[in-house]
Amino acid sequence: MGVKRVCVLRAGKEYQSKHVQWLARQIPGLICLSDVPVGGVETIPLQHDWPGWFAKFELFRPDIEGDILYFDIDTVITGDLDRLEVGQTTMLSDFYHPQRPASGLMYIAQADKAKVWEYWNRDPAGHMRRAVTTQCWGDQGILREVLTDNVPRWLDGVAVSYKVHCKNGVPPCASAVCFHGKPRPWQAGKDWVPPLY
Repeated sequence: MGVKRVCVLRAGKEYQSKHVQWLARQIPGLICLSDVPVGGVETIPLQHDWPGWFAKFELFRPDIEGDILYFDIDTVITGDLDRLEVGQTTMLSDFYHPQRPASGLMYIAQADKAKVWEYWNRDPAGHMRRAVTTQCWGDQGILREVLTDNVPRWLDGVAVSYKVHCKNGVPPCASAVCFHGKPRPWQAGKDWVPPLY
């Protein structure tokens, strides 16, 4: 069973099926966990109504078997993705607080899914209510509690931040550029960003 390359779409004002299609043009074989159909992209229906980034916890569902390479929708692929199939659960280092793990690009090993799923499902509503502080921010704050700050991270330069690392263009060793916050990739006006349509 190969590694599944996956994104998650909770459709709303910010992200729609067209943004998944944009990412799928960069990642052949992309699968999307989604609450709406996405033309031309294999989808797995979301089963819960967890809002926004908390929908990512469905990546850890027991019925989705095998290792997963997860991408936030606002990611630009700039290099070899095979480099990211590392075989162990791996996260970003937060671009502003490197001691903390971040979830915009993750390799999720099958062996780690059950403990995350069990922890999250003890109290999803409670987790969502408290994941609003600097110490516990969003889905990555909860993942930090389960996987700890010692979870393996991507090697320097493999996955970079548009805001932090790309002021003079994309570093040559980067396989992915993460656009966290504004602008979104399709708003950046860069010739290395694929057009939305």
